[in-house]
Amino acid sequence: MCSIPQLVEHSPKILSVLTSVPGVRDITEAFVRTTFFGHFVGGDTAEGTLPLLRAFRRANKGAILAYSVEVDPSSVPSHTSNEISKDKLSQKQLIKEIIHSIDVAASFEDALNGGRRTWVALKLTALLPNAQALTNLSKHIVQSRALEPDQVPFPGCPRSSDLDVILAPTSLTPLTEKDTADLRELYSDIHRVCEHAQTRGVKIIIDAEWSWYEPAICAIALALMREFNTLSNHQSTMQPLIYTTFQAYLRRTPSHLALALADARRNNYSLGVKLVRGAYHPYEIAAHKSKETSMSISPDELPPVWEKKEETDRCYDNCVKVLINGVREDLSNRQDVHTLRSSEDNLRLAEASRSETIKGPISHPIRDLLPAVGPDSKKIPSIGILFGTHNWESSKLILRELERNGLAESLPEEPRPDDGATVIRVKPEVVERVAIGQLFGMSDDLTQYLVDRTRTTTPFIIKYVPYGGLREVMPYLSRRAVENKSVLGEGKTAEERRRAGRALWKRITFQI
Repeated sequence: MCSIPQLVEHSPKILSVLTSVPGVRDITEAFVRTTFFGHFVGGDTAEGTLPLLRAFRRANKGAILAYSVEVDPSSVPSHTSNEISKDKLSQKQLIKEIIHSIDVAASFEDALNGGRRTWVALKLTALLPNAQALTNLSKHIVQSRALEPDQVPFPGCPRSSDLDVILAPTSLTPLTEKDTADLRELYSDIHRVCEHAQTRGVKIIIDAEWSWYEPAICAIALALMREFNTLSNHQSTMQPLIYTTFQAYLRRTPSHLALALADARRNNYSLGVKLVRGAYHPYEIAAHKSKETSMSISPDELPPVWEKKEETDRCYDNCVKVLINGVREDLSNRQDVHTLRSSEDNLRLAEASRSETIKGPISHPIRDLLPAVGPDSKKIPSIGILFGTHNWESSKLILRELERNGLAESLPEEPRPDDGATVIRVKPEVVERVAIGQLFGMSDDLTQYLVDRTRTTTPFIIKYVPYGGLREVMPYLSRRAVENKSVLGEGKTAEERRRAGRALWKRITFQI
């Protein structure tokens, strides 16, 4: 069904109509539960995902639990229809559920006594009474940056002062009193979640969302990373605790990533990076073209995202090289001329990846952003990366770069996969810093290929596992269907069907 473009494009609207009709709703929900829900969702509850988590671990795979309540993508580009409206009780229940999922993940890992490859992801828009407050904060951040331009395309690069308007508000604040109160409460709630995650030893992934939320989301993520990812003797070696998401389809990403790496070095905290291509491309393009009737807040002439897929692919692969180089530097722990030169190369690579229409250099001098790292930095990873990708070429590039940078070694004596590629052993200290992930229910053949091509004692490959009640995850399912259409495009649908057919035939013949 996901291979029928017209059906996928209109699935949110179709589901909305069918679930609004009494009687038909029950039939529709039963159908969705046995098809899309069963394929893309790990369970109704956090505990309900445990059989799946155990199966993953037996196959040397980790997991990211995500209580998947999010904005319905079918609502874009309305000004009001994509606002999440919930009462305080509902908001607190969501926070309670996230904390509960941390406990489930931690208890699962405690029973295994090693690896700690079950993490928790969250979306900030789901944790506010009204997500418009995040947009309003983003507007303020974008306007304040206009006074000090940094040449980074919208949605820009976060600064430590971005949250002053809510954490230390003045009488001149441009936000409403309710916006300020809601955002302060959001930050307090997320801070409590991070404290609990730190206590239980569970990493937190802050997912990226629509571009009009990103300035606010990135500001919150930066503040949390600076606090919870601090490099010191008092921290566990499990660093970073907090990860923020970089979307390669955003034109800002090369510059943003280079500046984020430099900021982490300057301020002595571990940078947590989840690198993805991005999930909202068609909606971002549509929103930017109709600014008067959409949520778009970008002041740029060009849309926030690259217009061609090959630009996104090139950006993602360049970021892979920058990040793996950062892991190599982290392990060598040399703050000398070589490291400085390498970091400057990162910035030049970022500059080369930017759109030719964006003129001017990155405004932050690299030498001002790279002080020496403390003597205890060898004990604690100063960078952590989750490469989220369904792209075969990017996945193979990650493995090649790990080997090329001396972070993995070839095992030519090991049985090779069908493509004849060499199996590699990823060093344990690298597995502490790097993982590769795909969404549950998608690209399982790629996931298995990566497991087969790597040898690690701790899971190196992670599956993103959403959970929640059927009605709660309907927006997530709609977006997954749209993403699956792109993943299965360009002739991949037929191959996926053949793969499924081969698996079915093996089961049938085994039973016989």
